[in-house]
Amino acid sequence: MKCRHCEAELSHVFLDLGSAPPSNNYLSRESLGKPETTYPLRLFACDRCWLVQTEDFAAADELFASDYAYFSSTSQGWLDHAARYVEMITKRLALTSKSFVIEVASNDGYLLKNFLPRNIPCLGIEPTQSTAEAAEKIGVPVLREFFGTGIATKLANEGRQADLIAGNNVYAHVPDINDFTKGLRIALKPGGTITLEFPHLMRLIAESQFDTVYHEHFSYLSLTAVRSIFERADLRVLDVERLPTHGGSLRVYGCHTNDPRATTGAATALFAEEETFGLTKLATYQGFQAKADRVRDDFRAFVQEQKRAGKRIAGYGAAAKGNTLLNYAGIDATSIDFVCDAAPSKQGKYMPGSHIPVVEPAALARERPDFVVILPWNIADEVRRQQPAANWGGKFVVAVPALQILS
Repeated sequence: MKCRHCEAELSHVFLDLGSAPPSNNYLSRESLGKPETTYPLRLFACDRCWLVQTEDFAAADELFASDYAYFSSTSQGWLDHAARYVEMITKRLALTSKSFVIEVASNDGYLLKNFLPRNIPCLGIEPTQSTAEAAEKIGVPVLREFFGTGIATKLANEGRQADLIAGNNVYAHVPDINDFTKGLRIALKPGGTITLEFPHLMRLIAESQFDTVYHEHFSYLSLTAVRSIFERADLRVLDVERLPTHGGSLRVYGCHTNDPRATTGAATALFAEEETFGLTKLATYQGFQAKADRVRDDFRAFVQEQKRAGKRIAGYGAAAKGNTLLNYAGIDATSIDFVCDAAPSKQGKYMPGSHIPVVEPAALARERPDFVVILPWNIADEVRRQQPAANWGGKFVVAVPALQILS
């Protein structure tokens, strides 16, 4: 395999999690007895451009099917994050009714709906049927396509280049990151701005966040790698912000290479910090497997200990990261009774690999488990506010970055 950005030969394994089904392929009761397709889940680190990436097995159209189950609007915290972003970026870029905004991977309209009352024209680009339909129902126009140079050229030829192109948690999900990035440049007006949000590789390594690895994430990004990818597409990193979302993310601002705006000190400082951390040294990547194994072993030991003591364990949040953790630890429905999730699209289905049933959050008060593992640990505070442990007398637990009983 060659690097999907710079085409260097890949030989350095960053993380090997064995084989697992795609993390968002939730199962119906009828499909439980059928063979379940799994793919190797292995990451390589490129020692030329420092892009961390999955070994290629699963195709994007298999991972992001028409019945894709992730709806961004399920999380109130994420809705609030999107609303704050729109408020900020509208002021920063002085967007008006004469501007044009594109969001790539617009999901269910969670972000673009905030531009509608401001009368700022917008367009979502979203390949999954279920989420695109949800966006259209609230008035967000959607183009049902995978984004790349093809659709970007079509938009540009129609005179529909954007003043702002936003992409939240999509950059890591694209298999051809060079074509995607060139598409951003083609669809961007001269003087326009790109913002991309994605989990920061440096935080993943520092905090043992191995469960953020799953097949839908083709790339694991540092600002150093993004600079290289941007430069190849005639784009430039303009600015960067550090965000608390998803356990530690970056919001990278991009522009055309010849844009007169200067690169900010925040971006320059983070390039230097990543180098000091070791993101341009191979040894940093080669030591990560042991961190992941330690988290897995501690979680598995906790579950086994509680089951031996006769305790009941449930989960909260049927998230992709939870499926990675459960499948790597070998935890299934014999150990965890059920997983609660607020998304109706997941309720009544079963977690891929582990086959744990997904139920509504009200099951906590009814079933009264002794422990509830919050699988999307990045929203643990939100979950605890919405589902206080006092409601049923149990305790919340997170496994990443280290096992911790919260209440």
